[in-house]
Amino acid sequence: MIGKLKGIVDSRGDDFVILDVNGVGYIVSCSSRTLASLPGTGEAVSLSIETYVREDQIRLFGFASDAERDWFRLLQTVQGVGAKVALSILGVLKPSDLANAIALQDKASVARAPGVGPKVAARVVAELKDKAPAFSSVDSNVIRLQDELLDRRAPQPAADAVSALVNLGYPQIQASAAVSSAMRKAGEGASAEMLIRAGLRELAS
Repeated sequence: MIGKLKGIVDSRGDDFVILDVNGVGYIVSCSSRTLASLPGTGEAVSLSIETYVREDQIRLFGFASDAERDWFRLLQTVQGVGAKVALSILGVLKPSDLANAIALQDKASVARAPGVGPKVAARVVAELKDKAPAFSSVDSNVIRLQDELLDRRAPQPAADAVSALVNLGYPQIQASAAVSSAMRKAGEGASAEMLIRAGLRELAS
């Protein structure tokens, strides 16, 4: 199995690059993000590779990093997500952003990928929910509050404060982060009004 290729960019198409490795041209399928990061024709590049072997073909998928390849594998554990959809998602979200989107249950960000509808996006964030936080840069307290809001388990003052900030035009995830920070500073007994004021200060800073 091929796990890595280092060679020269020979040519490229809409979703692949031909990599010249010691005179052998390998056709490597890539996400649009990876393709955009490649150097020009004739320049050297190294790609992490995922090899698919089928009865009638061998297909290579290339990634700018091992982390991107790991997410390619992980995405395909979700029902209805194959190689094409996984590459599409990685084309619009880098690994860290994908981890954050899943940790925060941000279906809209995943659904931005071409060919990914709301149902598939919902399955991705739901089925990978327990795996994403380990790769996420988002504060665990924000993730917990977002989960509680989605499950309607959040403390009422916090839920009211997030709702008020959303009504003022802030995205829910941004509002949740601000309220989560306000809760840590104000304490558990803080009222919705206190959290709204503190949340607005967080958003303004």
